[in-house]
Amino acid sequence: MSSAGNLTSLLQRTSLTDHEEILRAANAALKTSKNDPTARHARIVALLKLDRFSDALRAFDEAGDTLKEKAPLEYAYVLYKAGELAKAEEVAEAAGAGRGMLHVLAQTRYRLEKFADAKALYNRLAQGEEARNEVNDLRINGSAVDAQLEWRGHGYLVSKKRPGREDLESFEGAYNAACGSISRGEMGQAEVLLRRAKDLCAVSEDLSEQDKAAEILPIVVQHAYVLERLGKGEDARKLMESIRFEDIPDPTSRHIAHVNSLAISGTENPFIAHRIFHSTPTSDKSDLPFTFQTSTLLQDEYAIDLLAFKFPGVARSTSAYLSSQPAPSASASVNTVSVLNAAAQARSEDGKAGLKAILPLLEQRPNDVGLLLTVVHLYLLTNNHGSAIALIEKFFSHLEQSTKPADADVRFAPGLVGTLISLYALQSRKTHIRTELAKAAEYWRSKRKPGDSGPLQHASLLKAAGSALLASTNPDDIKTAASIFSDLHTADPNDRVSTAGLVAALSVTAPTQITPSLLQSLPQASHLTSNIDAAALEDAGVAIPVAPSTSMSEATKKRPNDDDQAASNKKKKIRPSRMPKDFEEGKKMDPERWLPMRDRSYWRPKGKKGKKKAEGLTQGGVVEDETIARPGSGAGAPLGGSAGGGASKKKKKGKR
Repeated sequence: MSSAGNLTSLLQRTSLTDHEEILRAANAALKTSKNDPTARHARIVALLKLDRFSDALRAFDEAGDTLKEKAPLEYAYVLYKAGELAKAEEVAEAAGAGRGMLHVLAQTRYRLEKFADAKALYNRLAQGEEARNEVNDLRINGSAVDAQLEWRGHGYLVSKKRPGREDLESFEGAYNAACGSISRGEMGQAEVLLRRAKDLCAVSEDLSEQDKAAEILPIVVQHAYVLERLGKGEDARKLMESIRFEDIPDPTSRHIAHVNSLAISGTENPFIAHRIFHSTPTSDKSDLPFTFQTSTLLQDEYAIDLLAFKFPGVARSTSAYLSSQPAPSASASVNTVSVLNAAAQARSEDGKAGLKAILPLLEQRPNDVGLLLTVVHLYLLTNNHGSAIALIEKFFSHLEQSTKPADADVRFAPGLVGTLISLYALQSRKTHIRTELAKAAEYWRSKRKPGDSGPLQHASLLKAAGSALLASTNPDDIKTAASIFSDLHTADPNDRVSTAGLVAALSVTAPTQITPSLLQSLPQASHLTSNIDAAALEDAGVAIPVAPSTSMSEATKKRPNDDDQAASNKKKKIRPSRMPKDFEEGKKMDPERWLPMRDRSYWRPKGKKGKKKAEGLTQGGVVEDETIARPGSGAGAPLGGSAGGGASKKKKKGKR
């Protein structure tokens, strides 16, 4: 019997889970017939089932192009699992639109961080009759993509912000929903979802006890992170102490667990922290962390190096990283590294000392956004708000003169615009705020393609611009606000903020365009005021704010009530250190005791000399015919006397 016949006979006798036996049979068949395609194919499938992806990729390379063309699905999957993501995407795209290949392509693009493309593929897979058997898997993978979009700053592409009941039926769905909540900063909800995920994993009937332990460990690590963010440091430490890092299967999760444990424990010795941080193994090619994780880990490494006083090393490393990145950049990871570079250059000094070290760097790197924000922050620490505003305005003017589209995106980045607006608000420059928000809103609205009905990018910025323009008295500003809120309402009709803004703007510009459907979508005024007691508010009185100027009319002064009058009449307790030595309880103290003795009203001079001196010091007193020295004169001359000097008395010589 041929080797292929032996292998076929063996496959008929073995079960589908006996992959070790299939692999031995395939290897035995290949010893007899080295180029047997059936044996090679069976061997590769067995290696895939045994998670030996490197061996499977080597087997494909040994088999040549014939087997790769015959089994493109297996080849693309092997490339994906082995970490050859770019090659896997190429093979999957060229193979066609089979359902299995679409799954591989979606997973590959997910790992390549092309999350918008992956989301589109999963939406495509969710359609059709074949999707009925994959509803749970598609929902879990889709929620993972949504969480990554939120972390990437593309939350406007995520339509589902709250987990549904179906997401809480499996521990994978609950875990992905928790990750989405973490990316949005909703730590309280994330903690509830992570507890749900642990409970569902513990009672799962589809997993063995060993698999349950492996699946629960990453959930526990994530839960400890959430507890720390919620301020429950002691609970987070106890949770991290309950796990063994060696039991975490993948290297990336193990390294993240070590770093989080180091941060939660709060090791005071920076040199010990540095040694522990670098003692964990790095991830292999098939299990690399995502960009947002890599960026955070890199920042942690630089921060620990700075605490260990490795300033020159951090400065060199961060400078090399920044030189490889485009500038200006709105990337949070790039700009954070720039801040760490500035800290290394300034040797962690702040205030004026930090400014003195960093300002020359800004002249060398004028397009460095992270360095710019660092200088702005140091200006604020020294209460130099004017210089901070002038610096950002100069940077914006420089970007407006650029012809690169990427520079315009940085110019109107919501974070930078929000920073300048906050500085304007400190100086009550409302006109500048409206102008800046209007310019940013106009730019991002112009980037939207005609006919695009998807969610608006930077919707929060557009809402802030519309609200600021509504407060203007200029009719053109209110028309612009109406246009902005109209776009927001079209993109999301269920958003009450955009609906209320649209109604407010139309009530001024075009009241006839306010449809009943717009009004019905807003809450009724009676519902909003149902808990307000108008009579109680009137009885309590209306507080009148005090004018900032010092001149305040009597009508605006607050009238003291009986309690205030009683409080003012109440005698204040005097500290013992301020009591005179001869103080007696019940005796009224002299109200002029703080004045010098000669300035008190009851002081009378004693003796002839004292009385004469007192008469000279008395303002408005009678001045006798005395010699009063004039400025610049050597011997005095009598005021109002004759021109001759015969009637004047000679000045007595004083003591020398």
